[in-house]
Amino acid sequence: MPTPAPASSNAAVSPPMSRVPGTSLHRQLFLVLRDQIVGGVLAPGAALPKEEALCEQFGVSRITVRRALGDLAAQGLVLRRHGLGTFVQPGGAAPRQGATLGFLDGLRKVATETQVQVLDLQSLVPPANIAALLQLQAGESAVHALRLRSAGDVPLMLTDAWIPARLGKRVTRVALEKKAMYELLMSQGIRFGRVVQEIGAESASPERARLLHTETGAPLLRMVRLLHDLDAKPVQYLMVHMTPERSRILMDIPGDAINTLTAGQVVHDSILASR
Repeated sequence: MPTPAPASSNAAVSPPMSRVPGTSLHRQLFLVLRDQIVGGVLAPGAALPKEEALCEQFGVSRITVRRALGDLAAQGLVLRRHGLGTFVQPGGAAPRQGATLGFLDGLRKVATETQVQVLDLQSLVPPANIAALLQLQAGESAVHALRLRSAGDVPLMLTDAWIPARLGKRVTRVALEKKAMYELLMSQGIRFGRVVQEIGAESASPERARLLHTETGAPLLRMVRLLHDLDAKPVQYLMVHMTPERSRILMDIPGDAINTLTAGQVVHDSILASR
C-alpha cells in the first residue's frame, strides 16, 4: 500500500477556536478542516494531523476533535483507519462543474436527480412582502408549497414557493410528488421570462436545522427567486435554503456582464438605509 501523502504545512497555521456563545467547538473545527479539504490544502490521500496535534493546535479537548473527525467521516470527506489515523478520501472534493445549463435545464436536472417530500401545501394570504412581489391585491390568496428535496437519506434543499391562486388549480400534493412546480406551471401555458435572483445567508432556525440535518444556528445558503412570465407578470416566488457543506451556487457569466444586475450586484442594505 502506498504511503499516504503528508498533510500540507499550511494546515498547521490556524487560529484557536472561539469560545463565545454560538457555534460549538467541534463544529468550528469541522468547518476549518472541511475548508482545508475542499480547498485542496489537505490533498486527497493526505493524513490529517494526529488527534493530540489537533488538540494542541486548536486548544480543544480530544472529545471535541473526535466529534469533528466523526462529522467529516459522516460527510464522506475522510477515512478513519484504526491505529493509523484519519486520511482525506482519495477521491477528494467533487470536481467543479464546467458545463452551463439553461434555466429550465437546470430545474429539470435538480428535479430528476433528487426526491421530493411535500411538507405543506395550502392556500392562504401570503406575508405582505411576498404579496407585493407577486403583485397581489390586499387579502388575495396564494398557493403555498413547502418541500424538501433529498438525495437518498441526505437532505439537500428546503424550498418554499408561493404562486398566485389563479395558477394553483393543478398544484396538488400528488402532482407535486410527481412533477416539479415549474412543470405544473408550464402545463398551464406559462412560459418563463425574466428571473430576479437574490443570494444571501442566514442562521438555521430550529425547524430548518431539523429538516436539513444540521445544527440550530449553523450557516445556511439562502436563494430567493422571483419568476416572471413572458409578459413580465410575476408567477412564482421561491425561497431555497441549503447547507454549504452539501451545496454550492455555480454561475457562468459572460465577461461583458460583470458588475451588472445580470451577473449579480452587491447591495449593502445597512449603508443605503442610513443615507
